[in-house]
Amino acid sequence: MVLKLNHKVTGQGEPIILVHGLFGSLENLGMIARGLSASYEVHSIDVRNHGRSPHSDVHSYSSIVKDIIGYMDSCGLSHAHFLGHSMGGKAVMQLALSFPERVNKLIVADIAPVEYEPHHNEIFEGLLSLPLSELQSRTEADRLLAKHVKEVPVRQFLLKNLVKNGSAGFAWKMNLKSLCKNYHHVMAGQSSPEPFNGQVLFIVGGHSNYVQNKHREHVLKLFPHTAMKIIPETGHWLHAEKPDLFVTICARFLLG
Repeated sequence: MVLKLNHKVTGQGEPIILVHGLFGSLENLGMIARGLSASYEVHSIDVRNHGRSPHSDVHSYSSIVKDIIGYMDSCGLSHAHFLGHSMGGKAVMQLALSFPERVNKLIVADIAPVEYEPHHNEIFEGLLSLPLSELQSRTEADRLLAKHVKEVPVRQFLLKNLVKNGSAGFAWKMNLKSLCKNYHHVMAGQSSPEPFNGQVLFIVGGHSNYVQNKHREHVLKLFPHTAMKIIPETGHWLHAEKPDLFVTICARFLLG
């Protein structure tokens, strides 16, 4: 079933759709949206099971793609540019492979179209362990989550999903149980009998190991017209670490 996605539209010009990563929301790419909105009509979306979009027991790239196509149809967008980070990058790559006629240019931030080994197990364990109905504060949630997730910025990011639930403590905005159940789908790689022949830009964090030389052959098989830019001294969250440079790279590619 196609879900009606929460979204935010800013700016004017050619449309570009921004797609966030796992555990995130449209707010994660907010600085990028603001930077691009000077020249583009920016559509920021919450994918299913995230942010303020509806929940579902199904969470796969084919379902995410169908939601986005449904969103485009509802907005009268026959085609658009796309930018996706991490899980969102995988989603927009699958969209380009499945519906190439709907994609102008494609920007993929720090992810490859390959299957990844599970590496969020401690995060899921920590999030699922929180006694939501008994929590008194976000500070308490942070202290408990620290037993599983040591990095403060990561905890801060994850706990943005925590919302007050009246007198019953807290609740998750995201559909944590579905994401946990479908985690293997999130880690899955992308494939297609036919390549996407449009222009694609991969933007990679210099300190990140998500996109590696061993991925090159598979990337070029699916996306033969690919360019790559590396942002030095950034990790997987390159768009948040150096947003101005990230926006500049995106703008140059879109104009080229």
